[in-house]
Amino acid sequence: MTQPIPALVVSGFLGSGKTTLVQHLLEQAQEEGTKLAIISNELGDVGIDRALLDAGEEGLVELEGGCVCCRLSDALGETLEMLLTKVQPDRLILETSGVALPGEILVQFWRPPIDDLISEEVVVVVVDGEFFLRERPTDEAFISQLEAADLVVLNKCDLLEEESIVGAEGFLDEITGGQPILRAEFANIEPALLFPPDPDGARRSRRDGEATLRDHSHEQYVTVELSFPGTTTESKVKGGVYYADALRAKGFVRFSDGIHLVQTVGPRMEIVPSPVPNVPEGLIGRVVVVKRA
Repeated sequence: MTQPIPALVVSGFLGSGKTTLVQHLLEQAQEEGTKLAIISNELGDVGIDRALLDAGEEGLVELEGGCVCCRLSDALGETLEMLLTKVQPDRLILETSGVALPGEILVQFWRPPIDDLISEEVVVVVVDGEFFLRERPTDEAFISQLEAADLVVLNKCDLLEEESIVGAEGFLDEITGGQPILRAEFANIEPALLFPPDPDGARRSRRDGEATLRDHSHEQYVTVELSFPGTTTESKVKGGVYYADALRAKGFVRFSDGIHLVQTVGPRMEIVPSPVPNVPEGLIGRVVVVKRA
């Protein structure tokens, strides 16, 4: 019989640093010889996160074109069962889309046969500290993510002064009801810290096999795809993304000096040489934008 394994649900609002955190966990697992199964969920249909994460892992699956907490929930259950029985990893990581509600996702872990395949599940919510202090977001998705957190990673602390970090921790503490908060730069966290002790078995005891998904939607968000065919310029990319009024943008483009990764969170844009080699040609020149409807 397959031995149950621990699962990590990596959640967080748009652009908080979830994929970067998963990249660190993947690198650490490869160094240690630990076998990970990774499920990555994107709202769009492009598959950017798969390109960023795929390092030859046979247990990497991407669920595209929807959110795992609602219309892709059945696909998530089927994918979990397939990975855990066929790949038989040591750990499972589920990276949600930026607007997913992790409390709804946990319902999938509590249903047979998944409940016997997962030993415990931990919800880690990544928060962009700079965005949080600047915007003080009140979106349902953002608040619901924090309310479901077992652990919060306060990311991008390198962009904040100590006083601001302490202030952010205070606000987060109020929303989460006092859940642990880890400070991070570039989402770099020691993997062992992401499974805090649970001596009383509270995480296991919260499981409710009769729980149902509550009725909700993400109609307040829409995704659009920007096209930058051939070789483009930084000014064209910046202009197109800013004109789209993006909450979050991510994609690959080709400049005269090579392939670059474009990432935007609110007004902050980062354009850097692609961190992964051999980006699939079909992804180049495509930038996915998430915006308010």
